[in-house]
Amino acid sequence: MASIEKRGNHQWQARVRRKGFPQEVKTFGSYAEAEDWATHVESEMKRGVYISRAEAERTLLSEALERYESEVSKLKKGHEEEKWRIAKWRRHKLAVCSLAALRPTDFAKYRDDRLAEGAAASTVRLELAVISHLFTIANKEWGIPTLNPIANIRLPKIQNARERRLILDEEKRLMEVLTSPAGTRSNKWVKPIVVIALETAMRMSEILSLRWECIDIESQVAHLPATKNGTSRDVPLSKKAVKTLNALTRSKDGRVFPTTQSALKQSWQRAVERARNAYMSECEERQIDIHEKLLTNLHFHDLRHEATSRLAEKLALHELMKVTGHKDTRMLARYYHPKASDLAAKLG
Repeated sequence: MASIEKRGNHQWQARVRRKGFPQEVKTFGSYAEAEDWATHVESEMKRGVYISRAEAERTLLSEALERYESEVSKLKKGHEEEKWRIAKWRRHKLAVCSLAALRPTDFAKYRDDRLAEGAAASTVRLELAVISHLFTIANKEWGIPTLNPIANIRLPKIQNARERRLILDEEKRLMEVLTSPAGTRSNKWVKPIVVIALETAMRMSEILSLRWECIDIESQVAHLPATKNGTSRDVPLSKKAVKTLNALTRSKDGRVFPTTQSALKQSWQRAVERARNAYMSECEERQIDIHEKLLTNLHFHDLRHEATSRLAEKLALHELMKVTGHKDTRMLARYYHPKASDLAAKLG
């Protein structure tokens, strides 16, 4: 049964007791609100569908995110990147809301705002995935039953048909920038990392996870004990890749490239910008037209596209899949983008 008592001058406390359920108590600013809540709770208890929201109402999103990072995220391979997404969420205005108060409309608005700011669909999906997994963990492991608000909103569609490859003399210009004093001061690891990316088609995370004990220089093989798809992989190293590795100073912690993803991304973006600026200055000095696409919209991950397409010219399909780690040809097709002119040359 339900009872409602006045507390102070402007508060009403509703209390619901029913056999087989824990006692539920909640305070409201008016009698009508307290009565509506008590009636709703009693109805759900009678139908056997009531779930206590008390813990969800007491737990703020910021608190849940802190716990999620320490108990769940730190165990993930991608924790280094996810911790930045968690920190971003903890600074957001929704962080002060309780888990019970969060609604799908809150995150639908967040999705639309981020896309309007120019964030990529994949970025927004990853940010929302943190919240979705948090609610799943809260329900299954923390004893905080509450609806997952992300489950009821549309996620932005990712356009996977990206075919960006290096054009004209982009590689040469980038290498010049990375070899310059400014480039080596910024992050001396970027140039050898770019070379390894182009020679092996490895992902950024795989390159940064390389350890010297997993590299056999004599056999020209790099062993990746854990990759994105959860399996290990042996990657063949070209002579250029071996030469690049042999020229590196070995770090004390055993990592081949002792730098972080965030540092690498920032250094890569700065290098592309410097190369573009140098190119435009050269065009202005020589009074020639500027190529609109040269050194623009170039992501580090495009190096994997470029490397895979280059390797496809030398290896059979099954060999290429072994090198890149793709499980089926459909996934491989996302990264293999031959130039139409090269295909035309093969046709004769």
